[in-house]
Amino acid sequence: MTERFAAGFAGRVAVVTGGGTGMGRELVRQLTADGCDVATCDVLVANAEETRDLCRSEGNPGEVLVHRADVSSEDDVRSFAAAVGAWRPAVHLLFNNAGIGGSVSIVNGERSQWERVFDVCWYGVYYSTITFLPQLLRADVAHVVNTSSVNGFWASVGPTIPHSPYSAAKFAVKGFTEALITDFAVNAPHVHASVVMPGHIGTAISTNSDKLLGLDDPEKLRARYIGAGLDPDRLSPEEMLARMERRGERFRDTALTTAADAATIILDGVRADRWRILVGEDAHIIDELVRADPEAAYTPELFREWNARVEAVRSAG
Repeated sequence: MTERFAAGFAGRVAVVTGGGTGMGRELVRQLTADGCDVATCDVLVANAEETRDLCRSEGNPGEVLVHRADVSSEDDVRSFAAAVGAWRPAVHLLFNNAGIGGSVSIVNGERSQWERVFDVCWYGVYYSTITFLPQLLRADVAHVVNTSSVNGFWASVGPTIPHSPYSAAKFAVKGFTEALITDFAVNAPHVHASVVMPGHIGTAISTNSDKLLGLDDPEKLRARYIGAGLDPDRLSPEEMLARMERRGERFRDTALTTAADAATIILDGVRADRWRILVGEDAHIIDELVRADPEAAYTPELFREWNARVEAVRSAG
């Protein structure tokens, strides 16, 4: 095992994007508990402030800097990096964690929604990496950790649901990170890179994404129902909103892996200097199935097999 971060993160400085909820919040909590100072940003800055306050209430020795930033805006990322630079001279760890979901079709979905998902999930990673690179280069040892997804090697959430922008962005993140391995080895050997590929993690990404994409607007909810072949007039706007909230809660509560466990897996992977970090038993299962039979990756049969194996794991407790 490398000695780069094997002893832990005490005395180091980390940047975590999307630190207001989910895996981002848990990364901040676990890093600061280990004595790492963490700068975190979120488009919903009140959530990031809650993360900071939680770390303080837990007595974590690491300090937290909070900044409001939308990672799809290069100007916002530059402002965040300037704030971090004024706070600490170098950055040892960059966790490009911020992301939103979106099952949007390129055929009949709104282009604005398509591009919003892609801009956050891909350009957010790209902008943060190039913007924080000077601070990473100033550190004695550094590591870039980019969150992709199982949808970064398997562009599906089921044979009847288009998942185009999210999958395209996460494939880009995976390819970018793998390319950085050689780029850093040649041009900045003290900087390493890891790609994180989570399966279904218990976070509020579904609900938060719907709100950030404006899908809680009654007219957009109606259009979503119509696009799914459902009759929107059977439900009031309030009932449709309530269903959206319940769907987000089910997504969070039925995951095999909690956000806290996911953060632990990620940090263990960084300590071990692994470039490829699968998160969750469901991620390992789909990785195995797709590698075994790539031509069957998008068939209903493979999806059913994956789902059956995941349910078996769930039942086993």
